[in-house]
Amino acid sequence: MSTRTRYHLAQFNLATLSFPLADPRMADFVALVEPVNALADGTPGFVWRLVEEGEADATGMRPAGEDVIVNFSVWESAEALWDFVYRSAHLETMRRRREWFQRHVDAHLVLWWVPAGHVPSVGEALERLALLRADGPTPRAFTFSSSFTAEEAAGADARTEGAGAEPAAL
Repeated sequence: MSTRTRYHLAQFNLATLSFPLADPRMADFVALVEPVNALADGTPGFVWRLVEEGEADATGMRPAGEDVIVNFSVWESAEALWDFVYRSAHLETMRRRREWFQRHVDAHLVLWWVPAGHVPSVGEALERLALLRADGPTPRAFTFSSSFTAEEAAGADARTEGAGAEPAAL
């Protein structure tokens, strides 16, 4: 089995709301949540997305603050995620993000490789985002513009483990 099929790409991003979700100025965004999630679910290479228990999405979850919503998913490859984000109807929603969300000064999106079949936790995602903010892009926490392969991530973790540090979860 190749490294590519043994690992999937996790992505986590934060968006700070400009207005509460119930505000009429958020109506277009709220109306797009379900169709964009359905688009993701049906996109080749999609594996998993975070949903709040008993809900269809994660917009009610607030692990990073009351005015911050999260988006969290796992994909078979970086190419599959890129195609969804930048080569699908999702792109039009992204083009309108300044209508609904504040600009982030710090990193708000983080990518990392996980073993195929692993469902990462929100805590793990927040740790990866903190790692990216503290250290910049590394094989353990990176961005689209500064990405690493699953092989590089696995190699970095092997070197970390060999140095006597705690084993790192991919």
